Amino acid sequence: MAEIHPTAIVAPAAQLGDGVTVGPFSIIEARVVIGADTHIGPHAVIRDFTTIGRGCRIFQFAVLGEIPQDLKFQGEDSRLVIGDDNTIREFATMHRGTAGGGGLTSIGRGNLFMAYTHVAHDCHVGDHVIMSNNATLGGHITVEDHAILGGLSAVHQFCRIGRHAFIGGCSAVHRDVPPYAMAVGNRAKLVGLNLVGLKRAGYSDSALQGLKRAYELLFLSDLNLKEAMTRIRQEVPPGPEIQHLLHFLETSERGLLPPDVREHRLNRG
Repeated sequence: MAEIHPTAIVAPAAQLGDGVTVGPFSIIEARVVIGADTHIGPHAVIRDFTTIGRGCRIFQFAVLGEIPQDLKFQGEDSRLVIGDDNTIREFATMHRGTAGGGGLTSIGRGNLFMAYTHVAHDCHVGDHVIMSNNATLGGHITVEDHAILGGLSAVHQFCRIGRHAFIGGCSAVHRDVPPYAMAVGNRAKLVGLNLVGLKRAGYSDSALQGLKRAYELLFLSDLNLKEAMTRIRQEVPPGPEIQHLLHFLETSERGLLPPDVREHRLNRG
């Protein structure tokens, strides 16, 4: 059975799993599904068309499933789907999708959304992502697994953030950030590989050496993108991280952030 504070307003049609707790003055609308053992703090608002997985922790004043801040939105049915084991801190906001973007905003599992973070309509966030305080995603953004967005960073609509990428605090990202890269600045530029994060994630020395060589060819040579990718296929062992990087590059629509060669840190040692 769910445990609902007497001051909370929960629509009778809302589906709450076993062990769900709902704090004082929270509001949960009718077309909401919440998985078992999820905790909803005080003053949270969960709007229609929102699904939340198991074991999530949602803190006070978070607003989930609100309609998009998109002038093209015409009240169509769309959804926000949040996976298991997410932590959503104070005043975080996540909006449901739009018809023009596929009608779905999706959040994976095991993510941390710190205070005042914002996930706009039609975004897709993977697993084990960290968005630090006030980090903001515009509409139609994809954030791959294990990415980290620093505090007060902002990502322009339709951009992609690659796997294990790291975005420094107060950065403004206007193009795609490749997997495994670090980006910082306004406007953001690439400053090297996220070696600390990759080592913590258990990447082998041989995998790191392959990524270093790939990034040298991509961003520290005079080759254009097509030429660099050809050289990578010729010179770098085709491990899964290299294959993922190449696929990301091939499917980029907004283009890649430029490198800041003066600040590029490949840490060759």
